[in-house]
Formats: sequence, C-alpha cells, structure tokens
Amino acid sequence: MLAVVAFLVAWAAVAQVASSERSGGSKRAFLLTVQDAIGAATADYIVRGIERAEDENGALVVIELDTPGGLDTSMRTIIQAILGSSVPVAVYVWPPGARAASAGTYILYASHIAAMAPATNVGAATPVPIGGTAPAPGGESPSAPGEPSPDAEDDADDSGGDATPAAPGSASERKAINDAVAYIRSLAEQRGRNADWAERAVREAASLSASRALELGVIDYVARDLDDLLAQIDGLKIELARGEVTLDTDGLIIERVEADWRTRFLAVVSNPTVAYLLLLIGIYGLILEGYNPGAILPGVVGAISLLLALFALQVLPVNFAGLALMLLGVILIIAEFFMPSFGALGIGGVAAFVIGSIIMMDTDVPGFGISMGLIASIATAASLLLLGIIWLAMRSRHRPVVSGSEQMEGASAVALEDFEREGAVRVYGERWRARSSVPVKKGQQVRIARVEGLLLHVEPLEPEEPPGRTALSH
Repeated sequence: MLAVVAFLVAWAAVAQVASSERSGGSKRAFLLTVQDAIGAATADYIVRGIERAEDENGALVVIELDTPGGLDTSMRTIIQAILGSSVPVAVYVWPPGARAASAGTYILYASHIAAMAPATNVGAATPVPIGGTAPAPGGESPSAPGEPSPDAEDDADDSGGDATPAAPGSASERKAINDAVAYIRSLAEQRGRNADWAERAVREAASLSASRALELGVIDYVARDLDDLLAQIDGLKIELARGEVTLDTDGLIIERVEADWRTRFLAVVSNPTVAYLLLLIGIYGLILEGYNPGAILPGVVGAISLLLALFALQVLPVNFAGLALMLLGVILIIAEFFMPSFGALGIGGVAAFVIGSIIMMDTDVPGFGISMGLIASIATAASLLLLGIIWLAMRSRHRPVVSGSEQMEGASAVALEDFEREGAVRVYGERWRARSSVPVKKGQQVRIARVEGLLLHVEPLEPEEPPGRTALSH
C-alpha cells in the first residue's frame, strides 16, 4: 500500500514538473529581424520562425521590421503565415529611422499587434511593377517605395479621410491597384485598423510618421524599445484562430532567431541587384553560346545564372528551381562523358547539382529533409568521377595515334617498283602513290616522312638504320 502511495506521489511530482516546464516554454518570445527587401529568403525565414514558435509552444513572435518593400508573392506568403498562426505575431518597426514601406505596410496591417518606434514611418504601398513605376493619380509621380511622401502629414486628416480614386490608367494598372486596395482593406478590417488611410497608402502612396500613425489608428502602439513594447502589451487580449488568448509578457524570455546559412545564401541570391545581374549573365551566356556553339562555358554559366535569377524573382518556386538546377547538373555531368570540354561541363554540373540540392531543402517534416552529408557525398563522388575522366583524357593525349593519316607518318613502306621521283609503294596492305627526292629500288623499304592528301613523301631507309614500324606488304 505504501509503495502504491509513493508511486502516485512521484507520478504527481513528475507531472507537476512537466507542467511547469511547458508553462516555462510558453513564456518565450521568438524575435525575428528583417532589415532588407522582402523576397523569397525573407518569406522563408519568417514562415520558419512562426512554425518554430508554434512547435515549441511560444507565447509571442516579434518581427523587427525595416524594409523598403519587396515582391508581392513573398509578401502574401508572409501574411498568410501570420493570419494562420496559432501564436500572436507582433510587427515592430525598429530601429528608429526604420520604415515599413510598400510590402512592409501590408505586413504591419496583417499583424496581431502593430507597433512602431519613434522616428519611423509607414506607407507608400502603391504596387510597382518590376519593369517600372506605376502612374500616380493626376499624372504626378508617386513617392519612391519606402520613402515618405513630402505632403503625407498635410494630406492626412484626423479621421484618415476618404480615399481618392486613382486616375484612369491601363486595364492592368487598374486591376493591380484595385486588387491591392481590396487586399489591404480586408487586412485593416480583420484587425480593426484604419482602412481608409490604408487605401490612400495604396492609391496615393501616402506615408505617415509613427505618432500620426498612432493617432489615425493605423498602428496600436508606439514603443521606445522592445522592453517598452512588451510592457505595454502585457495583459492584452488577442483573438486567434484557436480562440482568444491573453498575453502575459511579465518575465518573458526573448529568444532571437538568427537566419541560418541557407537563408543567408538565398538572401544573397534574392537581392534585387544580384537577381538582376544573374538574369543578365544568364541571358547573355545563352546568347554567346548560341553565337559560338561548342564554347560550352558561356552556356553552362548562363543556364545556372538564369535558373537562380528565376528563383530570385519568384518566377519559379524554390523547390522547382532546385529541381531544375539538379537536373541541369546531372545532364552536364553526363555530357562531360561525350563532349571534350576539358572539365567545363563537369565542373558546372557539380556546381549546379550542389546549389540545386541546397535550394531543394524546403521542408522541416521529420524524415523528409535532405541530409547535407548526403549532398556532400554525392558531390564528392561526382567530382572524383569528373577528375577521373579528365585524367583519362589527358593520358590519352600522350598515346601514339593509331588511326587516320597521322598514324602513317614515321611508318615503313615497301616500294612496288623502281622510280626516281614518283612511284608506287605498299603500306598497311594498301597501294599508295609516293614521292622521293632520291632514286628508290623495287622492294626497298622507305620511311613515310609526311602525308600530303593522297601523296606520301618518303625517304629510303639507310642500310644501317633499323626499320621503325614496318608496314605489311602482302
């Protein structure tokens, strides 16, 4: 009986410890930092950070944001992750002097908690195509993405004002503007924020300072730093998809989520300047290969650069871009067997395969990730195979020629008749016309000095000179 009681007491103690550990785990906030254009790498980083907070039962996700804008596809991926998150997400425009422009405005509106530091700004959310800027109403040029409109403070009234329709433009421009307006208004209505000013930010590229944004109901808080923000939101009730939660930020442990090597690599590739250069290198590489078939190196570099550029510009999803690079790498490695490229095809193939394999690692599902050890092993095996092919090719260059007219130079032949200038000789069982600078006797062995078309230039072998390669004369 005492043993049963002791077991129950021990079990209760273990359960209490486990409960306290779970409670302690929920007292963590995960801090993400974005200080660049919104692209594929940024979306990947934020989505993974939110998923980690959900898996580890975090209490809050804070995104410190400083961005001039970015790609629409990546922005919508981030917003979908925020809207579907089971953990509250706070977007905090930080540090002072930062901005949440263009795509950053939409992300700020989508967050459960929208906050800004003093001396920051938000707005200029007019969609701009990659190929150029969209026209502003009335023929005026809109503010550059991420830069505050000079007249933003004067244009905004205390109520946010009614949105002014944009001047008529092309059908594609109207569709893009109206789609963006509907999207940001739906986000504003979802979070109970100023929808009219949100529309002005899209149609007129309007911008606001932190204090004005708070006055107009665009954001929820202005905080000096992260500690100030956490103090202000303590006890705040937030409606999530799983129900209402109350934030308890007193004693909250902040865990900063650093970008891993994969995210940093994708961030470099996704940089607009790098993406543009990759696109140019890819196009011109393929053009040079087309003008000079067989050059190989321009085509290899161009194909790899073009695929990376398509990923960076979000034309291809990350997994398809990785798959395409891997297939290209395999094709180039196989082509090395059949084309004399001195390693250009093989080296390019290994590089494409490794880069594609890295990009293909786009899942956190246990058992479905690609091991870096496996990638390294395959890349090493391919490199060793390539080095073996190059070694065999270089070795074959030193072997004597065994076919064609080149092999006849230095070989021996037998004169079929007497002749002083030209006559017939037999070499390798064939009758050839030969020319000699000295008289030749029938049956005499001669050496082939050079081959000129169908004419052999021969020299009589001296009696004391041992014959080299004797040709068959029968």
